[in-house]
Amino acid sequence: MGDPGIIRNRAKVLSTISNARITQQLIADEPGALDELLWSFAPPARGAAPASFGEIPAVTPESTAASKALKKLGYRFVGPTTLYALMQSSGMVDDHVAGCWRAVS
Repeated sequence: MGDPGIIRNRAKVLSTISNARITQQLIADEPGALDELLWSFAPPARGAAPASFGEIPAVTPESTAASKALKKLGYRFVGPTTLYALMQSSGMVDDHVAGCWRAVS
């Protein structure tokens, strides 16, 4: 809590520790289980790239379902917006706008 380089919200720090313990147990019991669980919520590939940032959602049915599944396992601070951001950062979804040099299409 005294480290100014991290978020010092006590609930978030404790949830990070708790989430790490849940993850350790999950993958110790069944290696690859977390990966398999998360990718089971990957949405179908989008047809065309979004034309603008306004077309990119913050929450999807898939991120909501993934959030509920993780919360059922005991994870905390894993809401649907956080899960959608995870889906974007891990490559489960490609939300690069049309014309972006990183866009797949």
